[in-house]
Amino acid sequence: MRTPPLRLSWPDVIAGLSLAGLLLPEAVAYAGMAGLPPQAGVIALFAGLVCYGLIGTSRFAIVSATSSSAAVLAAAAASTAGTDPALRLAMGFGLVVLTGLFFLIAGLARIGSVSDFIAKPVLRGFAFGLAIVILFKQVAAVLGAPLHHTDIFRMIADLGSRHADWNGPAALLALLTVLLLSGFARLPRVPGGLLVIVLGIAAGQWLPLAGYGIALVGPIRLQLQAPSLPALPYSDWLRLAELGVAMVLILYAESTSAIRTFAMKHGDHVVPNRDLLALGAANLVSGLFQGMPVGAGYSATAANEAGGAVSRLAGAVAALALLAVVLLCLPLIALTPQPVLAAIVIYAVGHTLRVAMFKPYFLLHRDRLLIIAAVLAVLLLGVVDGLLAAIAVSLLMLLRRLSESSVTVLARLADGHDFVSRSVHPDARAIPGILILRPDTALFFANAERILTQVRHALMDAGPHTTTLILSLEASPDLDSSTVEALGDFHRALLTRHKHLLFARLKAPAQRVLQRADIAGLSAAALCDLSVDDAVRVAWQLYPELLEPG
Repeated sequence: MRTPPLRLSWPDVIAGLSLAGLLLPEAVAYAGMAGLPPQAGVIALFAGLVCYGLIGTSRFAIVSATSSSAAVLAAAAASTAGTDPALRLAMGFGLVVLTGLFFLIAGLARIGSVSDFIAKPVLRGFAFGLAIVILFKQVAAVLGAPLHHTDIFRMIADLGSRHADWNGPAALLALLTVLLLSGFARLPRVPGGLLVIVLGIAAGQWLPLAGYGIALVGPIRLQLQAPSLPALPYSDWLRLAELGVAMVLILYAESTSAIRTFAMKHGDHVVPNRDLLALGAANLVSGLFQGMPVGAGYSATAANEAGGAVSRLAGAVAALALLAVVLLCLPLIALTPQPVLAAIVIYAVGHTLRVAMFKPYFLLHRDRLLIIAAVLAVLLLGVVDGLLAAIAVSLLMLLRRLSESSVTVLARLADGHDFVSRSVHPDARAIPGILILRPDTALFFANAERILTQVRHALMDAGPHTTTLILSLEASPDLDSSTVEALGDFHRALLTRHKHLLFARLKAPAQRVLQRADIAGLSAAALCDLSVDDAVRVAWQLYPELLEPG
C-alpha cells in the first residue's frame, strides 16, 4: 500500500476545475430536494471539501451533499416537524449537527467498521428504492403536482389525480436538460452540470418561461452567521438522535463504499477511523453554519478520478474555484429555472437504477428476498420508516447469525499434523481419550451457553473413556466477561466428573483474558495459542495416561 505525496500538480488543478462545474449545480439541486434554501447546499459543499481535504485519507473521495442524504433529511424533517417551515429547518439543521457528533464519537471510539452492521443487500435495496422515490418526487415537482403521501402507490395516485394541471413546458425543459447532460457525459473533461446551468439561465432570459409557469431558483443569500445550535426542546433532540444514528449508518456506508472501491483500485492506503473524523467534522461544521449533510458520493468521487486527480488537493482546487464562482456569479445562478435543477437530480440518481445489481443475488440463490424487501420497505413505508426498517432487518440478521451455534468434531488426518472435520473427512482418526471440538462461530454472551451445552452433549456421547476435552477457539478473536464466566462454570462441572479441559488456537486477547480470569484448576499450559496438534501434545504431557501405545 502506498500513500501518494500531497503536492499540487496540474492533474489536480484540471480535476478540481472540472469538479467545480459538477458540484455546484448538484449542491443547489440537492438543497432544494431536501427542502432547504439553496445556500444550505453551498455551505455543505465547502464544509465537505475543506474538512475532508484536511483530515480525510482518500485522494479521490469528494465529500459533498448527496441525493440519499438529501432525501433522508427531507423525510426526517417532515416526519418530525410537520408543515411548520421554521421548525422543519431547525429540525433539519439539528439532525445534521447530531450526525456530525455521532461521526466524531465513532471515529474517536475507533469503530471504523460501523457500516458493516448494515448488510450489503439491504443497502443496495434501500438505495434502489430510494432512487425510485427521488425520481418520482422530482418528476412530480417538474409537473407541478404536489404529493401528500410518502408511499409510492399513494404518490402515484396523487400525481394521477392532478394530471389536468401538469406543466408540459416544464417537463419538456427537464427532458431537454437530461438529454444535454447525457451528451456532455461523453466528454469527461466538460463540466456538463455547469453548462446546462448556463444554458438554463440563458433560456430564462431569452424565453418567456414565467408565462409557462416555470419558476426560477430565486435569490441565494450566502451570508455566514456565527455557528449556532437550533433552539429545540429536549424531546426533539431525542427524536433527532434516533434519526441521526440512521443517517450516520447510511452516509458512512455510502461513503466507505466509494472510498474503499477507489483505494483498492489504485492500491492506496486509507484509514477508516480518520475518515469517520473527517465526515464528522464536515457534517458538524455544515450543521452549525446551517448547511445540509454531506458524504463521499460515488459519482463525484468517480468524476474526480476520471478528471485525473492524484491527491486530495484536487478537492482544494475545486473549493477555490467554487469560491470564485460564488463570489462572482451567485446572482446568476439564482436565475436558473427549477426544472433544470430537477433534471440534474434525475440524471444523477438515474445511474443508481441498475437492475443488474440484483443479478448476483439471484445467481447465487442468496439474499434475494432480503434485497427485494429492502426495496419494498422504502416504496411502501416511505424514506424514513423504510430506512429504519432496513436497519432493523440488518441488525436482526446480524443477531441471528451471531447467535447461531454449531460445533465441529475434529480428528487427525492420516498421520500428519492436520486436524479436520470428521463429517467432511470420515477417514480422519480420533485421538483415544481426547475429544476435540471447534465452535464454528465466535463465542460471545449471546451464544456461549448454547455452544457449551452442545459441547457437553458431545462429550457425553463420546463415552466414559473420553477424559480430556480440547476446545479449538480459532473463531473467537476475544472473549467477553459473560463467556469467560460460562467457561469457568463449564470447567468446574468437568472437574466434578474428573475430566480435563484444554484450549487450542487461542488468539492473544482471548488467551490474556483467560489468564487474568485464573480459573481454578485450569493450568497455564492448558491455554494453548498454538495448533490443535500442539494442544494434543500438551494433553499427553499433562496426562500421560492418554498416550497412545507405541
